[in-house]
Amino acid sequence: MTWSARQYSAFEAERTRPVRDLVAAIPQIEVNRAVDLGCGPANSTEVLADRFPAAQILGIDSSDDMLLAARQRLPHAQFALADIADWRAPEPVDVILANASLQWLPDHATLYPRLLQQLQPGGVLAIQTPDNLDEPAHVLMREVAAAGPWADRIADVQQRPRHDARFYHALLRPSCRNVEIWRTTYYHVLPGGPAAIVDWFKSTGLRPFLAPLTPDEQSVYLARYLAAIAQAYPALADGSVLLPFPRLFIVAQRI
Repeated sequence: MTWSARQYSAFEAERTRPVRDLVAAIPQIEVNRAVDLGCGPANSTEVLADRFPAAQILGIDSSDDMLLAARQRLPHAQFALADIADWRAPEPVDVILANASLQWLPDHATLYPRLLQQLQPGGVLAIQTPDNLDEPAHVLMREVAAAGPWADRIADVQQRPRHDARFYHALLRPSCRNVEIWRTTYYHVLPGGPAAIVDWFKSTGLRPFLAPLTPDEQSVYLARYLAAIAQAYPALADGSVLLPFPRLFIVAQRI
């Protein structure tokens, strides 16, 4: 399944709030060059550009649809189509931002130190990743996958790597003058009720489960998932639903 900028941007306000908190925590340093890895439709790139208006900023994404939306949003910024797993800076940069993108990549023990090496001395690596695999929304994805006729294809879908704050601190601290790590749970009020939760994850967490299925199977899977979501996240009195969403933040400044 391809990435959809329209689907992703349906909850832009909710998705942008964490990156605002992340970028606000970047230390006051001189920034001439900054990179947004996995920039999507450039909502995160725009936050980075607002914080460092004099910097040359490059957005990297692997989706043509996302980059089309990004260029329309920030016509004066630079964007490039590339796999962020293989990205290398042609010259050291001052800030690397990765907002809700690195969780899709394996081997963080190699990836994160490699990203640090793309920074100037004193440069900052700023990362936010969802930390919600134990939340009902993700548990139910796996349960529906394991219980259906499609189990042989998606019951063992490989989801993103899981590490705790201690792992990342131990990994990054030897190469950094400072490593700040925190975890925040956002409570998003979604007006669409339980169906809005399904719509939210159709553009992210559900993608690996849906991709191997036929269109008819996708419809059945989503119907079962919605029924389970409605039980786990009952609608509020006004018909909206509250979606708790934990996220892990890292701001690491290279020595």
